[in-house]
Amino acid sequence: MTIRAIIGGAAGQGMDTLANTLARILAKHGYGVHASRDYMSRIRGGHNFSMIRAETSTPWSHTDTCNLLVCLDEQSYDVHLCALEPDGVFVYDPDQFQPSDQTQGVPLRMAALARESGGSIMANTVALGGCLALLDLPTEQAEAFLLEAFSDKEGVGEQNVQALRAGFSSIQRDPIVQDHPNPSTEAHIFLEGNQALGMSAAASGCTFFTAYPMTPATGVMTYLASVQGEGVIVEQAEDEIAAINATLGASYSGARAMTATSGGGFSLMVEGLSLAGMTETPAVIILAMRPGPATGFPTRTDQGDLAFVLGAGHGEFPRAVLSATRLEDAFYRLNKAFELADRFQIPVIFLSDQHFADTARTIPPYDFSALRTDRHLADESVQRPYARYRIGADGCSPRAVPGQLPGEVVLADSDEHDERGFIVEDAATRRAMMDKRMGKHNALRRFMEEPTYEGPESPDTLLVGWGSSYGSLREAREVLTNQGISVGHLHFADIWPLPTEKLDGLLPTAKKTFCVEANYGGQFANLVRQQTGHSFDHNVLRYDGRPFTSAYIVEEVKPHV
Repeated sequence: MTIRAIIGGAAGQGMDTLANTLARILAKHGYGVHASRDYMSRIRGGHNFSMIRAETSTPWSHTDTCNLLVCLDEQSYDVHLCALEPDGVFVYDPDQFQPSDQTQGVPLRMAALARESGGSIMANTVALGGCLALLDLPTEQAEAFLLEAFSDKEGVGEQNVQALRAGFSSIQRDPIVQDHPNPSTEAHIFLEGNQALGMSAAASGCTFFTAYPMTPATGVMTYLASVQGEGVIVEQAEDEIAAINATLGASYSGARAMTATSGGGFSLMVEGLSLAGMTETPAVIILAMRPGPATGFPTRTDQGDLAFVLGAGHGEFPRAVLSATRLEDAFYRLNKAFELADRFQIPVIFLSDQHFADTARTIPPYDFSALRTDRHLADESVQRPYARYRIGADGCSPRAVPGQLPGEVVLADSDEHDERGFIVEDAATRRAMMDKRMGKHNALRRFMEEPTYEGPESPDTLLVGWGSSYGSLREAREVLTNQGISVGHLHFADIWPLPTEKLDGLLPTAKKTFCVEANYGGQFANLVRQQTGHSFDHNVLRYDGRPFTSAYIVEEVKPHV
């Protein structure tokens, strides 16, 4: 049976802890789990909720409906009752409110039982016990989680176990789940997007990370800070200007360096981005997108910064833009970002977004042996005297770091310079150095992977997307295919320089083409038209801060095919 749960409450009620623990328990019991969050920009109060979808195999996306609704407050009931399926149930605290329709209601005195166990703060743990009873799952796994989580607080773990058992034993109705999958013998991990990116950076040899905390990128710093001392230094900068400049300084001195931010922070980094372009200093910048302009929707999702990053910075210089599509790929894609930055001595912008950053799934473990850590540094055979900007193949100069070559000086200059790094003013050298730097762009094209394609060889309908909409588009294609529609799905992870071979092959032959992206202006569709001359028949756009679901895409596509 599919479990579709929505857990709602106010910030500060422990809703996130409840959802995360339940998701991990389901994973332990053999389910493939997809868990995502919708939260307001508040420390306390407001309305937050998590969505958990658990099936025999890991789902690719969330759904808008549920068969289990957990209401930690009355607002959750008011907002989400419309999403409850006819055979589902909702859990509520009768001491807090009385629902207008109790037909599907399961009362659970969360606050009272929590106080009896040691404190009202454990109401979420009581709710977790109630969920396990309704899902016909034992409490042993949850008890182990709780004892481990509170191992540093004497007695608190035991109190939570008591609250869990009280919630479990208080459910007075039959479970909504009749059977469960057999626990898989295959290894799996359960993690969210920001954790995957932090893990990839550490495993890719990133030894210096600095950032100013900015939702939804902060989780990358949180993960790397948790492993600081195991080869990586983490520094919280005073602002994003300091973060990008410290990243470039660390990279110049030989560290593999990275920073992470969102749109407003990236705006402050733009001058530093140009500095990286002129000094040819490798840097990886994770940009976790959220809706703008200005502060916008700081805790929600968007793909509105694509056009910005393609042209950000004064003057012209080469860059690569990659994106996170799904957990299975993003771990290796960020490693590729480091590889490209070092190989071509350029800034690489890695686009994520709130939906990817805060969504967790069960997936197979990563293959760390597949990661590349070559730094592409000059060796002792480099031509002397050393010239940091010597004109060479593909525009790439032999890169050394200070102190690497005895008797040689490594010069970097933000003014236009000659091959040695000395400031120049003459037109001929300016032209030669611009040609050298921009020559990397064409060389980069060889390293851009074509988008993944799923579907018939010559589909009647073609869906094109990029970034974190991959899962929703994949499921939308499956739904449309099951309805007898010939549909293909083309999805981009490498964005710039834009790979065009599959676009040139599929777009002109499909009868109906759709570009699906989470912004108002159809920025990726505009990029495709600019680079290939091909236009889409329809844009499927979403810009309300919420992620795509397969149902949303199907509803937009069906009237046109």
